Amino acid sequence: MSTVAFDVAAVRAQFPALATETAFFDGPGGTQVPQSVIDAIADCLRDANANVGGPFDTSRRVDALLEAGHEAAARFLGASPEEIGFGQNMTTLNFALTRTLGRELEAGDEIVVTRLDHDGNVAPWLELARDLDLVVRRVDFDVEDGALDLDDLEARLSEKTRVVAFPWASNALGTVTPVRRIADLAHEVGALAWVDAVHYAPHGPIDVAAMGADVLICSPYKFFGPHLGLFFGRRELLERWRPYKVRPAANEPVGHRFETGTLSHEAIAGTTAAVEYLEALGWDAIQAHERELGKRFLAGLSERYRVLGAATMEGRVPTFSIAHPHKTPDELAAALGERGMATWPGNFYAVEVMEKLGLPEGTLRIGFVHYNTTEEVDRLLAALGELA
Repeated sequence: MSTVAFDVAAVRAQFPALATETAFFDGPGGTQVPQSVIDAIADCLRDANANVGGPFDTSRRVDALLEAGHEAAARFLGASPEEIGFGQNMTTLNFALTRTLGRELEAGDEIVVTRLDHDGNVAPWLELARDLDLVVRRVDFDVEDGALDLDDLEARLSEKTRVVAFPWASNALGTVTPVRRIADLAHEVGALAWVDAVHYAPHGPIDVAAMGADVLICSPYKFFGPHLGLFFGRRELLERWRPYKVRPAANEPVGHRFETGTLSHEAIAGTTAAVEYLEALGWDAIQAHERELGKRFLAGLSERYRVLGAATMEGRVPTFSIAHPHKTPDELAAALGERGMATWPGNFYAVEVMEKLGLPEGTLRIGFVHYNTTEEVDRLLAALGELA
């Protein structure tokens, strides 16, 4: 990728939280938000605090706000606004959507998941399988580089496969999967490609049509927005499925059929602002900067630490799970926290990743996003060197 000018100081000036001394390496668990997102949320609560469909100005402003939110999310995912739905979070949406699909499934049908996944894209299928007597098959990954085993995937597909559920990027190892290839393999056996893009969304562009996704779910609070869930569903599917909803709820647009109850209007307003923020910045600049941060971290990390997954920036986003031979992830995270650095210890709900790696206590997870700086990376490396 060509070098793109990136003014990280100008970026950071837009984030009030970054004015503190804390270095935020906890982006995989939720990113900080720019002032524009905060303003959009506050504006909504002040100027558009009503329910939808009312014959008065405040309600009409809500209607316009929600329309803008669906349009912004559609641009973000490369979809149409009618194919977009919002909900409480990715996991809640996934339980609802998988339950809806379950109306079409029969005993003996097969669901393929991966051992790279966050449990939010595994547990809903396990619960559905328990209720409907389905079969869940798991695809393995390479412990050396964290790559999904495509040969294992092909071996687990059959004429009974109905869904292939997989992550665009591992939230534990940072591994990026070949989405288009996986979707093609799923479609060859008549299965749906069901993508968890939560971890990938802050790091690169998404185009559901180009990738062949049938369903894709992500979380705005991971890409500089508020706590909310967001999904895309291919129109033909949303028109065919019968959602769990109250009887008076509208049936059009089709994506709205899956939005139960009153939504968080202020969070949708904040999501629109987050999308507009990313559109103004541009993915080329973001990816070039993040790649340099990741390379700097890998080059400077003490050899006392083991990096799980890819040892270079090829095929990954700048999320790193590391382990120390004598210090637990909790001990490392606490020591870094005392030094003003936010990281996460544990399994990050990627339970089968840690089982496969033989790490019952999990790892220390460090994540960089575009508002991090080289100085912060150096500060982190120095602290890890002391702790090593």
